[in-house]
Amino acid sequence: MSSELRCPLCGGPDAADFWLDSRRVYLRCRCCALVFVPPACYLSAEQEKAEYDLHRNEIDDPGYRRFLGRLAGPLLERLPAGASGLDFGCGPGPALAAILREAGCRVALYDVFYQVERAALERRYDFICATEVVEHLHAPGEVLEGLWRQLLPGGYLGIMTKLVRDREAFASWHYKNDPTHVCFFSESTWRWWAGIMAAELEFFGADVILLR
Repeated sequence: MSSELRCPLCGGPDAADFWLDSRRVYLRCRCCALVFVPPACYLSAEQEKAEYDLHRNEIDDPGYRRFLGRLAGPLLERLPAGASGLDFGCGPGPALAAILREAGCRVALYDVFYQVERAALERRYDFICATEVVEHLHAPGEVLEGLWRQLLPGGYLGIMTKLVRDREAFASWHYKNDPTHVCFFSESTWRWWAGIMAAELEFFGADVILLR
């Protein structure tokens, strides 16, 4: 397998065809079970941002806050008062940061398109959140390892992303149709990653993952 088709999470060279549609091919790593599309299928940075600019996620939108509350709730139950954190991939409307700040947390922001504050990636935190982010990453292994290093001892990494179940479900899964989604995690993938990082792992509902 060419280096282009190495798994972007674990770097493994052994991936099998998982699905094919009219737009993209999807591969599944035999080591970590990540489903991913080859780099040839990536959008350019300009195309990617144009897709994100279509999103309308407002800080005060009640529905969006309920959605983010699925992560904020269990995370806040585990954090000490006044915990410091990072909302990684916060987007143009950092509603999660607002929810956590209202609960007494101190929250820094980073987004490669909307909040490019490199200093935020040089500090350490009690928690880091990445909501609807990891499925967009071209180098998830590198990014997730970097975020893990930024956590203080006992810190939490909170993830929201829809999880792959099987080929049958994948065939009609709307999540794969977003052209900016290039990596698809499963419970098996997160269990593999937690093992590599010696992390405690919890799942909440269909799309919330906490690692400590």
